[in-house]
Amino acid sequence: MLQPRTGGAPRGTAGETGRTGDAGTMSIGSVLGLLRDEFPEVTISKIRFLESEGLVEPRRTPSGYRKFGAADVERLRRVLRLQRDHYLPLRVIREQLDALDRGEEIRLPGPARPSDPVGPPEGVTIPAAGASGPKAGPGRAGPGPGGTAEAGPARMGREELLAAAEVAEEQLAQWESYGLVGPAGNGGYEPGAVGVVRILADLGRHGLEPRHLRAVKASAERTAGLVEQVVAPLRRHRNPQTRAHAETTARELATLAVRLHAALVQSALRTRLH
Repeated sequence: MLQPRTGGAPRGTAGETGRTGDAGTMSIGSVLGLLRDEFPEVTISKIRFLESEGLVEPRRTPSGYRKFGAADVERLRRVLRLQRDHYLPLRVIREQLDALDRGEEIRLPGPARPSDPVGPPEGVTIPAAGASGPKAGPGRAGPGPGGTAEAGPARMGREELLAAAEVAEEQLAQWESYGLVGPAGNGGYEPGAVGVVRILADLGRHGLEPRHLRAVKASAERTAGLVEQVVAPLRRHRNPQTRAHAETTARELATLAVRLHAALVQSALRTRLH
């Protein structure tokens, strides 16, 4: 649970301490240095983007330079943590920050990235069984395990995905052209797309092009289909508890499939390299 702010400088004003500048304020470069200890991938462009989205409002000098206070830096940390740990879209983050500014308490979902070391790769979330079918859009409800309405996962826009994953539009367009990632039916992206895009970018830096990864995507689709076949009888069961168990079983099977794939790749490499 996030607590409302009880003190310190208001948003957009100078804090009590600072590294550079006047009246305890600091430049955007100094802010970047403070943030990179916890967020090594953050860039000046990312900070400017968050400002353009209204998530932080630094003071401006008469000549137009940004001057950040301690409260601005703390606000940026909060935004970056919500993106990193919960994969919340910027729209949702903005709403939560506004609630905190009004003195309200808010509740957050559990971290999206699994802490269990035997789970899927960092930044990748495993959807519930049947997630490949029609999805509920933002603010709409989808059927839960017991047939009741549940809020669908928050979706993010294209600009939010680009900012969160810190990739270029050209890269995303190329990955989409090969079917490696793409928006859902309503045009928004699932939170797990951030992890997928980051991994694609990392692979690209090692020389793996999108055309090389189509077989990986096809393998993932086949694995998802296999998991769905296993849990399908449970999902059709009349007992609500059994239907709920189908979701847990699907996640466990998906995690095991990820572990098996990693073990097989490592085994194959040991055979080829020795």
